[in-house]
Amino acid sequence: MQCDWPLLGPLQWMRYVNKQVKVKAGKDEERRGWLLTVDPVSASLVLVNFKEDGGASVQVVMGHAVEEVEVLQEADEETTQRLQSSFLPAKTRRLDPEELRKRRAGVRSWLEKNRIPVEEEGDELRVAGVLTITPPYGPEDCCSSNQIILDRIQKLIQSVFQIQPDHTETDPDCPSTMEV
Repeated sequence: MQCDWPLLGPLQWMRYVNKQVKVKAGKDEERRGWLLTVDPVSASLVLVNFKEDGGASVQVVMGHAVEEVEVLQEADEETTQRLQSSFLPAKTRRLDPEELRKRRAGVRSWLEKNRIPVEEEGDELRVAGVLTITPPYGPEDCCSSNQIILDRIQKLIQSVFQIQPDHTETDPDCPSTMEV
């Protein structure tokens, strides 16, 4: 497709995501790979190529340099899953829905025991209306514009995940016994 790539916009770019593409950039530059995403500000393309050893290489093609984008192949289900999970933290990939449910319930219970108002909104926890905790519900999964509240809740959640072996069998309400 001949195009002014940066001028196409996000709706057009989405047609290329999760597809193997050939990108012509510059006079003699050509890149191939699976299009993971397009930066909405710079129109830069993020291309992923899977290696035989299970790893992946990533190339970024700057949006202003793109002259042509051609779709080579549609992604099958396996490739789509691999693209979507390639850059997630390892622990996110290992947790099944039941484990995530247990973690969410454990974090919610711990916050409530510490008299912190918490509500479930889908798969997220909303704390005091100003902080959101997303799966897998660890300290790094907290988001808030209030830095003080963010720091305090992260420390509180961190205490849930610290393992204290001397309490594991004796106190069922001890946060250190929660399955994480």
